[in-house]
Amino acid sequence: MYRTVHKEGQMTQVAVLGTGIMGAAMARNLLRNGHGVAVWNRTAARAEPLAADGAAVAASPAEAVRNADVVITMLNDAETALAVMDEAAPGLSAGQVWAQMGTVGVADVPRLARFADGHGLAFVDAPVQGTKQPAEQGKLIILAAGPQDARKVLEPVFGAVGGKTVWLDEDGAGGAGTRLKLAAVSYAISLTSVVAESVALAKGLGLDPSLLGEVLTGGPLDSPYLQVKMKAMLDGDFEPSFAVRNAEKNTRLIHDSAAAAGVRVDVNDAAGERFRRAIEQGHGDEDMAATYRASFAD
Repeated sequence: MYRTVHKEGQMTQVAVLGTGIMGAAMARNLLRNGHGVAVWNRTAARAEPLAADGAAVAASPAEAVRNADVVITMLNDAETALAVMDEAAPGLSAGQVWAQMGTVGVADVPRLARFADGHGLAFVDAPVQGTKQPAEQGKLIILAAGPQDARKVLEPVFGAVGGKTVWLDEDGAGGAGTRLKLAAVSYAISLTSVVAESVALAKGLGLDPSLLGEVLTGGPLDSPYLQVKMKAMLDGDFEPSFAVRNAEKNTRLIHDSAAAAGVRVDVNDAAGERFRRAIEQGHGDEDMAATYRASFAD
């Protein structure tokens, strides 16, 4: 039996391991909603500003997770998540809920679940759909799989960081959340690359690339996402919401998962090549809209 939700007026204790763009925003929303939050990040300087919001900044993962009801990992990949949870092990206790909310590969999820099982944790596979702005607004979409008892504990936590939770399965080890996340992020990654190529082509053909907006805006091919990414490319504003480096990593996860399922993902693979070219040009830490730059020689 896992820990239950506190009575009304009491707060859930949450440990957030990984306070990058997404993790920091999630921690702030948890604090705004009255939860107790301990944070840790490998680069401490990225966690320390959260102290001003009321978070307890831990010196180690073990310190962060001690006495937590819920442990959230928002880390770059499965290897990092496992390494950090291994460091956290001295502070873990049976009955805690581990919500693994970063993006990992489908084949990685069972390994994470085995670690949780070995430490008496309830494992919930819960990657999120959304980038910086919805994370800051508490409007992420959480794609989750995990046992019913853990869901009760997570309800106020997910309610603080997300606008919607889609529960997919009662067994987190099956990776239903991760599988849906990879399908969804494949759409976003591929669409960004398509927009980038169209804007770049207009420019390369000697046109003002803003004319593309005049053609597409208000028509059947228009979308809010198109408008946001096209504007970033036209303005040369690549402040990261979802970095090129992270997008490139995801194209590899998508490729590997698709290959294991016997599915070809040609557009995803081409997007990956563009992202790798942008990284080689020095744009890895810019928003993935900077795939636009990969259409030109620096």
